[in-house]
Amino acid sequence: MAILIDSDVLIDWERGTAPTLPAEARAISVVTASELLHGVHRSEGAARVWRSAFTEYVLQALPVIPITVPVARAHSQIWASLEAGGLPIGAHDLWIAATALAHDFAVATRNAAQFGRVEGLRVIDLG
Repeated sequence: MAILIDSDVLIDWERGTAPTLPAEARAISVVTASELLHGVHRSEGAARVWRSAFTEYVLQALPVIPITVPVARAHSQIWASLEAGGLPIGAHDLWIAATALAHDFAVATRNAAQFGRVEGLRVIDLG
């Protein structure tokens, strides 16, 4: 089973506190890449240098899965379903979930409550 790693897990890794993931293939969503890069731009001084180096390492070490038409199709279906049920999730998490479903990945996250609302999504709860 391939695993899409959520941003919160990577942030924990950056801080040296992340749990161990199963050994399956790992990747990140392009949305996660953007979230990590956003963190770099919000940082200053030594923290920015460290965060930038960590982010560049992640971007080189893990495949980054883009948003494609199949991902957009999954996204629209999940979005409509969660809205109809009155249980929407955050916009970024919605794209990450859609990417995972479109590519048959599980999502490793500390935010299992949000991702758990997505029908058919395999969630690895690291919370």
